[in-house]
Amino acid sequence: MTDPGRPATGGNGSVRPPTLTDLAPRKKRGRPRSAGQHACDRCHQQVAKIRVHWPDGAVCGACFTEATHTYGTCPHCREHRMLPGRSPGREPLCRDCAGITTALTCTGCHREAERFRAGLCIRCALTDDLTAVLNPGDDLRLHRLIKVFAGTQRPESVYTYMRPGTRARALLEAIGARKLALTHEAFDRLPRSTAVEHLRALVVHHRMMPARGNETLARFEHWLATRITELPEDGTADLIERFATWHHLERIRAQATNPDADLETSTHAAKQEITEAGKFLIWLQEHHHTLAEELQQLHIDDYLSHDPSTRKQIRTFVRWLNHQQGRRTGVIDVAFRNAQSTPMITHTERLELVRNCLEHRHVTGSTRLAGLILLLWAHPLNKIVMLRREHLTVTPQGMLLTLGATPTAIPEALTAMLWQHLQNPGNQNTANTGTPWLFPGTRAGQHLHPATLSRRLKVLGIDAQRARNATLRDLTHEVDARTLIDTLGYSPGIIARHAALSATPMSDYIDMKRQRPR
Repeated sequence: MTDPGRPATGGNGSVRPPTLTDLAPRKKRGRPRSAGQHACDRCHQQVAKIRVHWPDGAVCGACFTEATHTYGTCPHCREHRMLPGRSPGREPLCRDCAGITTALTCTGCHREAERFRAGLCIRCALTDDLTAVLNPGDDLRLHRLIKVFAGTQRPESVYTYMRPGTRARALLEAIGARKLALTHEAFDRLPRSTAVEHLRALVVHHRMMPARGNETLARFEHWLATRITELPEDGTADLIERFATWHHLERIRAQATNPDADLETSTHAAKQEITEAGKFLIWLQEHHHTLAEELQQLHIDDYLSHDPSTRKQIRTFVRWLNHQQGRRTGVIDVAFRNAQSTPMITHTERLELVRNCLEHRHVTGSTRLAGLILLLWAHPLNKIVMLRREHLTVTPQGMLLTLGATPTAIPEALTAMLWQHLQNPGNQNTANTGTPWLFPGTRAGQHLHPATLSRRLKVLGIDAQRARNATLRDLTHEVDARTLIDTLGYSPGIIARHAALSATPMSDYIDMKRQRPR
């Protein structure tokens, strides 16, 4: 049965892009509307309650919140201030020019703003609450934390984030009671949760706690230590620890010395292989009462004859065992799993997806831009999210994007979208400000996760693997291999393979294979 939430598929795994004209418009700020008998004169919807009556008519709560968060230059008096009013032509006006008498000045900071509580704006109310919870005293780091929280573009989100009863509130109260120190050791002793890692990233990004190198590596090391303690002490834990340390951890630590290395992919693969290796050893003990030193090929064949397919992830562990001292049996192996097909979309479908990215403005601009980078240059998602602002260069001749050794020119039709994205890259409304990433994530100081980007691209009908394969196929038809290697940053082997799949003649194939992959 077809899943209505996924794009339809046709021959050879092709994807027919869905129609996105039915996407819901972006919701207004404020509490969700409840249907009722009252008509709002601004949004023209039936609501349960009218918040205020202004000269231009009745205003519901959502429209009131939107109006009191609109700032700019009043077209009548030319003053820069809050613009809650509306002219007969629906033009935003300041309170005085619109004739609004509602009190919209904070009694604390005397700034024009919606009164959130007892005459205070949200920033002043949030500052008071944070001061009571964190009890900063003489600790300058806590004073800085209060300013960071209260100074965000969306302080309402922080107020919701730290409301009583949440894990975030409990962490802040522990800091205020001096039960949780601002150190990595103290955070590591806490049960792992999104709230803990979010707060850790925030205080590190804003220099209230020192960084500890590559955070992905640190999380992997913490995961590995926890995973080892969960394994049986019959030799399984010791063997898996040696495998994980000498085969995976050393390699990942070496990769971490390169700031542009993608550790998310490496650590994800390592976790899979370590987890499956542990499951295999436990199965070996339970079903054959055999230790790894006496493992034979028949045991492996028996294990792989049953589902699930993830059992094939033991291949690296089995090959590693061949080189370990103490093994008393012959060489063992797990067959390499070759892809049976290359999922791909057609050239027409690829052009349709490009059109989706350009035209469907209901979708977030950062998602549409990431989709274009994938569809035009076949840049993998794990590398797209790691692009920095410095990879975009503005020259008198136009904008350049650096994906490989040679920068590539950006089509003029995309420059406006890129420039707008540079001014507002998204995910900056709370505490993730001042980041170098072109696609910032929701966690302070970190980029968007590839899995998150993959889910967002599906809204545009883009399956990343099929789209990337199709783009590489088309590019190898249009551009010579050496130029693609320098422009896209791919290794010669990958370009050679896709050129062969697209039946592109390559006279320098042998020379390319001799080159070291970048």
